[in-house]
Formats: sequence, structure tokens, C-alpha cells
Amino acid sequence: MVGARLAVFVVFALNGAAFGSWAPRMPALAESLHAEPGTLGLALLGASVGMVLAASFCGGAVARFGARLGIAVPLLAGAAALPLIGLVDSIAMLAAVLLLLGAATGVVDVAMNVAAVAVERESGKAIMPVFHAGFSVGAMLGAGVAALAASRGWPVAEHLTGVAVATALVLAAVVRAVPSTVSATTKSEPTKGGSLARRPVLWLLASIALCSAVAEGGSADWSALLLVTEHGMSQGAAALGYAAFSLAMAVTRFAGAWTQNRFGAARTLASGAALASAGLLTAALVPGTVSGYLGFVLAGTGLAAAFPIALGLAGEAGRRPDGSGGEREIAFVSALAYSGFLFGPPVIGGIAQLTSLSVSFVAVGLITALIAPAALAATRSLARERAAADAVTTAVPSGTTSARR
Repeated sequence: MVGARLAVFVVFALNGAAFGSWAPRMPALAESLHAEPGTLGLALLGASVGMVLAASFCGGAVARFGARLGIAVPLLAGAAALPLIGLVDSIAMLAAVLLLLGAATGVVDVAMNVAAVAVERESGKAIMPVFHAGFSVGAMLGAGVAALAASRGWPVAEHLTGVAVATALVLAAVVRAVPSTVSATTKSEPTKGGSLARRPVLWLLASIALCSAVAEGGSADWSALLLVTEHGMSQGAAALGYAAFSLAMAVTRFAGAWTQNRFGAARTLASGAALASAGLLTAALVPGTVSGYLGFVLAGTGLAAAFPIALGLAGEAGRRPDGSGGEREIAFVSALAYSGFLFGPPVIGGIAQLTSLSVSFVAVGLITALIAPAALAATRSLARERAAADAVTTAVPSGTTSARR
């Protein structure tokens, strides 16, 4: 029987495989639609809008109905939307399909992180990076199949139909083992979005995830086109650039839990930001096939810990005395982070239209470096919140319940 930890890992992998399957086919779509980088960036905006809107409003629903249902329904809806990407005949249609796919992905992302936090709390150890390694493994496999499909000239619609069917079958095998996460407290607690917005630690964690999202999204959406136009690779070889990025991220995330437990969240995030920034600058500025692949390997390695640690800390910031909570905090941070996917694609495409994709990736590398100071500030802010909350809990007389959060 599948355990909860493995089930959640597989769900992360399925979400990554879906994304890794369609993003590397952008060169084929650009060619079939005769789209320039700036126009294609506007179409990619559809997925980002869907993700931001869904993540902004799904926190309460995931808290009420549980992570299991929050994963199953939108993941199946997203799988059904995948083949439509290969059937579009205009930029407007592509944007509409990506809007639907992005909305489904946004809900799944919040729900699977809530499930991951529940498993992490049960284990008593920091293991969020391991679950996010599942996303990277899935993205790597999806990108690998996409590279094969591109090199063999498979139609995008047929390729993505196969991905959709495989997603539904694997989900059916593991969904019952995903934690429900429904409790009496989460079902009855009202939404407190205003109070969340007044907490500096959540804004700092969101900025970390946002910078990571810009870099991850830029690598996913534009790495293949960068390697084709600036490094002279074929479409099949260029698609392997994102596969290398995902492989490096997956391997690093498997070790990320140990690194976080050994060196702490702040040091892990800051050192990763420096490495990722250096990798993106290498991919942007150093010509040649080897430097292109190496740059994205370094970027994947450095970014590996950013998103999982930020969301794990967001869940910890929302933890209640009974061990539940964190759904709305994760949704809050996720929604703000997804704005990186929202403005990232059109900004990168716009800069490329005016200059080149190399200049765009230089900008992304500089944005990635901002993770380091945000990480230091966020961990200090969370420590202050914990100390204040512990003081309040200690002051509450025995037999009563603290009103914290």
C-alpha cells in the first residue's frame, strides 16, 4: 500500500511532469503560430494569471475540503487541458488554454504543499525540499520526453495527450494515500486575509519565492529558445537545457533537507541564491553549448531550496497549537510568488524583443541574487514571531486556550 509520504512525492512529480512537458515545446508552438518572443510572452501570461488568481482564492477552500480533494480535481482538469495546447491556431487561443491550465496548477500547488507540510509535521523533520525534488524529477522526465518528441517531430497534441492519460492513471493509484488535512478547526475558522497582509514575515517569504519563480519560470519558458537563438543549438538539444536544469534541481533537493537541518534556512537560501545567479549569468553571457548547459545546471542547483524552504516556513508561520494550520499562509505566499510567473514571461519577452534573450537572462540573474538578503530578514522575523507567540502561550493560565492566530 502506498504511504502518505510517497503519495505526496508522486503528486509533486505529476505536477512537475505536466509543466515540463509543455514548456519545452514553446519553439514548436512559436514556429507553428509564427509568434515573436514578445507575442509569445503575452500568451504565456495566461498561465500566470490563472495561477495567481487560483492561488489567491483557494486557501480557504483547501482548508475546508482538504488537500486530497484540492489535488485530485484540479490535477485531472489540468491533464484534460494539456492536449488543447497542441490544437490552438492563434495566440489568443493559446493564452486561453494556458489560463485554464494555470488555474488548475495554482490550486494543485497550494494543496500539495499543504499535504507536504502535514507529512513534514508528522515526521518531525524538515523534509519539504524532498517533496519539491519530486516536482523536479517530474519536470525532468517531462522535459526529457518533450525533447524526444521534438527531435522525432511528434505533433504537440499527440505528445500531450499521452502525458494527460499517464497523469490520470498515476493519480488514481496514489490519491487515497494523500493526507486529507481536514480538521474541525480548519473547517470552522474564518478567512483572515487582512491579518496575513499585516505580517512582514509572509511578505519576506513571498519575495523569496517570487524571485525563485521568476528564475524558474524564465528557465522553463525561455531556456530552449535562448539555447537555440543565442547558442545555436537544435530544438531537440535545446529542450535538454531545461531537463538539465530540472535534474540539477532534483538532485540538490534530495540533499536539501540535510542541508537545511545542518546549516539552517538562511544560510541555505543565501548560498543557493549566489550560485543560481552565477549560473544564469553564465548561460546568458558565455557562448557555447557547454556553457549553456553548465549555466542552467548551476541555476537549478542554486534555486533548489528557495521555493520549498519559503513555503515550509510559511506553513510553520501558520501553525496552530494543535498542530494544524498553515493553509492560508501557504496560499498567501504562493499567490504573491506566482506574480513572478505573471510578470516574468512578458518582461523577459519584452526585453528580448528590444535587446536579446541574453540581456533578459542577465536581468533574471540579478533578480535571483535578491533572495539572499530577503532570506536573512525573513528568518529573523519568523524567530521574533515565534518568541512573541511563545510568550503569549506561556502567559495563558492553565486550562484555557490561547487566541494566537
